[in-house]
Amino acid sequence: MAQVLEFKLPDLGEGLTEAEIVRWLVAVGDVVAIDQPVVEVETAKAMVEVPCPYGGVVTARYGEEGTELPVGAPLLTVAVGGTGAPEELAEAAPGAAPTVRETAAESAVSSEYSGNVLVGYGTAGPVAWRRRVRHESHATAKAPAPAPAAAPVAAAAPAPVAGPVAVPVAGPVPGQEGPVPVISPLVRKLARDRGIELREVRGSGPEGLILRADVELAIAALERPVAAPAPSPAAVPAVAPSPAVASAGERVPLRGVRGAVADKLSRSRTEIPDATCWVDADATELMAARAAMNAAGGPKISLLALLARICVHALARFPELNSTVDMAAREIVRLPAVHLGFAAQTPRGLVVPVVKDAGTRTAESLTAEFARLTEAARESALTPADLTGGTFTLNNYGVFGVDGSTPIINHPEAAMLGVGRIIPKPWVHQGELAVRQVVQLSLTFDHRVCDGGTAGGFLRYVADCVEQPAVLLRTL
Repeated sequence: MAQVLEFKLPDLGEGLTEAEIVRWLVAVGDVVAIDQPVVEVETAKAMVEVPCPYGGVVTARYGEEGTELPVGAPLLTVAVGGTGAPEELAEAAPGAAPTVRETAAESAVSSEYSGNVLVGYGTAGPVAWRRRVRHESHATAKAPAPAPAAAPVAAAAPAPVAGPVAVPVAGPVPGQEGPVPVISPLVRKLARDRGIELREVRGSGPEGLILRADVELAIAALERPVAAPAPSPAAVPAVAPSPAVASAGERVPLRGVRGAVADKLSRSRTEIPDATCWVDADATELMAARAAMNAAGGPKISLLALLARICVHALARFPELNSTVDMAAREIVRLPAVHLGFAAQTPRGLVVPVVKDAGTRTAESLTAEFARLTEAARESALTPADLTGGTFTLNNYGVFGVDGSTPIINHPEAAMLGVGRIIPKPWVHQGELAVRQVVQLSLTFDHRVCDGGTAGGFLRYVADCVEQPAVLLRTL
């Protein structure tokens, strides 16, 4: 007999708590193989194809394209095993009671389950939570049955009313004496900041999972004022929407990459007291050095790679700028390695891929890694690991044809170097007026980690290397 297994949205790693369904790759009734991609989802970090750990017939899908689901929410159900006879598939069809319903963690011993779920993105967190919930439910099953006197409590529940009525805070929730079913750290922080006791919140997610919406309803219930007596109908004048409201423009939801960018930049502006300094530099010698290196044969060296090498050397001299601030501990944390982020514009918006251990890479290695990450960004194939962990960002906005900018620091980093376009300009060179290749460099820095002297020293060193790159050639 076929078993109906439920596949839930797995933990996508890097603290991500929800994903938007972009495109279903299978339909109800399709036969899927183990680890076959079944849905394409978009997170705040990347576009991901989610493979199903079961092989069988798809019996149900949860969520239309464009729907945002939390981690742990059901994605689809699959009928596995059996002979595939029509009566078995009919029994497993949507609307029929499934014979067996399991999660990915519960069916790991099944031959129809791969155990991979989403290779490289991690599932340990939710699996451990599910195991705790199962253990608690088993313990509850072994407990003595309640006394008959407790039975009338259920009958005392209020009668249903028309329309949705949410009462999320209603005293301790039965069965929540153990760990509270919350996956998202954002939900925990929201509840803590607003003084909400999670044990008193009823979760609307799968297996009682407490979602952000549940906490927001609890906050609204606490803040809702006591309703005044409604005025008589005659005392309420009919008010038509104002023309300004009626003619409001298009509303675009802030979600996915755009929402993540909005959250990060807003947090940066709110938390970081930033300042910007800038300088013009003669990049003629740098451009000539790059042309000579590429003319010698071998892999081509990109200008971005040369600027990255200069940044790494500058950060070695001014390590204050390769740091982050821990305000809770009131400490500046200087980081041992340089993980260099670079801004990349893609069809999905601005992303900042990160080159890990940039300080140990040659110019050739940096060029290859920049090319790989840029191509992956254009194809929406960046993983969450590719987009996190940066310690300093290099922003080449000169590709947009602009000379200068005051970039916003990529929180929680401490600085960002901006590079404008390199164009011919009049310049005094060796005491004479000449046409040289000039670039504007700008540094936005967190004023908590250093003062203007350190920031100016860093920027001046970068400018000197741009103007006289020969001192760095032996390390490029």
